[in-house]
Amino acid sequence: MTFHADEVAANLERAEQSIRAARDQAADGYYDFAASRAYYAAFYAATAALLSENVDMTKHSGVIASVHQRFVKTKKLNEEHGKNLNWLFELRNVGDYGATAHVSQSDAERAIQVAESFLNAIKPVIKRQ
Repeated sequence: MTFHADEVAANLERAEQSIRAARDQAADGYYDFAASRAYYAAFYAATAALLSENVDMTKHSGVIASVHQRFVKTKKLNEEHGKNLNWLFELRNVGDYGATAHVSQSDAERAIQVAESFLNAIKPVIKRQ
């Protein structure tokens, strides 16, 4: 694997844990928190993929832009996954920062499905050297 092998593995594990946490939060009716965890699952998966290419980003906007540049534009990920990452980020902002707006149950459930799909799609993209 690459120089960042441990970090790649750790981010993938955090992505898996975040999916499980999102499901738990949604089951308990905490849809804002479920949406946030779903986004973070995708964020950690995206970070792992970037680290596998020796790209180390910490800002959310940088990670999202790099996913589009390195994986969507090069057809390693389909365009729908790129759009879904953007949507998860927007939904996370509602869940984390919306003073009066909240994430609906249906959006939280969709976010979990989208995040899991993103994670499954990005795993084969990760360079394992």
